[in-house]
Amino acid sequence: MSLDGAARRRARWLLGLVVVSTWPIAPQWFGADKMKHFLMSAMIQSAAYSTARAAGVQRSTGQAVAGVATLTFGVVKEVHDRRSRKPFSVEDLVWDAAGGVAAASLLNGTR
Repeated sequence: MSLDGAARRRARWLLGLVVVSTWPIAPQWFGADKMKHFLMSAMIQSAAYSTARAAGVQRSTGQAVAGVATLTFGVVKEVHDRRSRKPFSVEDLVWDAAGGVAAASLLNGTR
């Protein structure tokens, strides 16, 4: 499998995120938990988009549906954390959004 220039840039960007997320600075912004938020959101975005497309929805509508699903999951998770006496984390929501956007950009090249 050969990657074109844009796919290589995306792969390097994702690899950079992995490296930065394990960097021992600013644990509230970087760490294993943040990478879990990123990857879970990317997976939700991909699964929701694939489900919408399989149901016959157009690309742009599928991306919107998947984005709403990803956003909803992230916010509900943080509300659940707050109710469980854990802090509501804006940083987690930022990583959730980054994961959704990364997956959406990769999905733009699909049918």
